[in-house]
Amino acid sequence: MISILIIEDDVNIAKMIKATLSIVGYSGTCRYDGRSGAEEAMKGSYDLILLDIMLPEMNGFEVMESIKSCGTPVIFLTAMQDVADKVKGLRLGAEDYIVKPFEALELLARIDVVLRRSEKTRDTITYGDLTADIGRHIITLAGKQVQLTPKEFDVIVYFLQHQDIAVTRERLLSAVWGYEFEGESRTVDIHVQQVRRKLGLKDKLITIPKLGYRLESQNSV
Repeated sequence: MISILIIEDDVNIAKMIKATLSIVGYSGTCRYDGRSGAEEAMKGSYDLILLDIMLPEMNGFEVMESIKSCGTPVIFLTAMQDVADKVKGLRLGAEDYIVKPFEALELLARIDVVLRRSEKTRDTITYGDLTADIGRHIITLAGKQVQLTPKEFDVIVYFLQHQDIAVTRERLLSAVWGYEFEGESRTVDIHVQQVRRKLGLKDKLITIPKLGYRLESQNSV
């Protein structure tokens, strides 16, 4: 499961972010000041850190400086819109910068992009006798290459990266087509059906009524 550390002094915002992450199966841990957030970042094993700038004890920039060695990707969250602050955060090594208030779908889309760029997105993913070579954009099944459209490839890779997680149609639209994509959810259904058929995933890529889909891991019964 993807584990995300939320360092945000506004308890309500932190809880909202944690609830948003839980919808897509991500685990969220909250810390409400810079010092405890930095300590948790260094001792915990997280896939991503969401870091507010205006924090008590230590501000976000100071936290960023102190946790560089842990190597965890960081997205800054802030109400500040000053370009200089944005540049400073990025120069310190942040992967992205989101200005509050933000929509839940935007946050999830930004998180997806950062996770894809990080080590959490491997160059090659193996699932039974299926192998996805992300760098070469090739899918093989039992050693034979399967022809997929670019979007079909992106769809199966997304599911491979989010096994055992319920993925809504809106979530998949956001991740594969971009969160501003205004196409109908039928687009998702068609692509999932094609991926399921071409890769023999009828019993593994299951439909969740009125919600979306889930790719069950190889360890699932």
